Amino acid sequence: MIITCPHCKKQHNIDEKRIPPNVKMARCQGCGQQFPLDIPREEPAPPPLPKPIPVEIAPIPAASDAAPRGTQETRRIGVSLSKGGVGKTTTSVNLAAGLALAGKKVLLVDTDTQGQSSFMLGVKPKGGLTELVTGELPPEEAIIQARKNLWILAGGKSLAGLKRLIDRKDYGGELTIAQALTPLEKDYDYVVVDTSPGWDPLTVNVLFYVNELMTPVSLEVMSIQGFGEFLKSIASIQKFRKEVELRYILPTFRDMRVKSGSEFLEEIEKIYGDKVCAPIRYNVRLSEAPAYGQTIFEFAPGSNGAQDYRDLVRKVTGEPDLFT
Repeated sequence: MIITCPHCKKQHNIDEKRIPPNVKMARCQGCGQQFPLDIPREEPAPPPLPKPIPVEIAPIPAASDAAPRGTQETRRIGVSLSKGGVGKTTTSVNLAAGLALAGKKVLLVDTDTQGQSSFMLGVKPKGGLTELVTGELPPEEAIIQARKNLWILAGGKSLAGLKRLIDRKDYGGELTIAQALTPLEKDYDYVVVDTSPGWDPLTVNVLFYVNELMTPVSLEVMSIQGFGEFLKSIASIQKFRKEVELRYILPTFRDMRVKSGSEFLEEIEKIYGDKVCAPIRYNVRLSEAPAYGQTIFEFAPGSNGAQDYRDLVRKVTGEPDLFT
């Protein structure tokens, strides 16, 4: 069949039978722009229903309060904002570590070329996300255990090659990470994904994988402006993937000595209500902990930073009695 790029009007002759059913976007080989791919597909005929077999109806046992692992849906949380310097990696690492301390099985995925998540946890993996996607390493080697209940899929410079791999795909490039992670997530209660600053193919991939977004926003004017621009970008993704939702807005670097910070916080709370988490107070211990390869809970468990991230874990889990 013939499809026409709405941007440059270039026509492409494609075999629609070779395009996977989950691919929603195409990239024009002429102008390089992406556009929605709408291909009518024939629904397969349903298989014939088997003849009913008479069975003896047994009484339904009483439900157990604790559902076994495997019946609970894995929660996918992306920590993202296009502006840098707002505490995304600090939040990703300490949120994942706090969930692990609460007894949850957590996979932390780093999609930043700086690879700081593994540095903050004091681990040196031999591979990570890129090697998993390309098949250079199997999952059991690409994913390493960093703490009890906490595993990490590292980022780093090799992600630059993964970006090029995504860009070269004619169809379905935005689903590259989702296709790699979805088969693995059944082993975890939470998948926490740290993103890089800016807006690149990896960030788009994260938004086509996660269902929940947590956006750290430092309480200063440039971050607030960046937050507004980020919301516009999220809205453009939601046109094609309605599952992704902004669930948590996390104010960071709260300094009680700065009046404008309190004003920004009040304005955000007025607009977004319950989506706004308790702020993370400015705390020097948060910036010192990575040098020792420790989380804030290990480095300074009694600090304001540790207290604030415990509050964040309580909000995310909906379990107010954690850590008490």
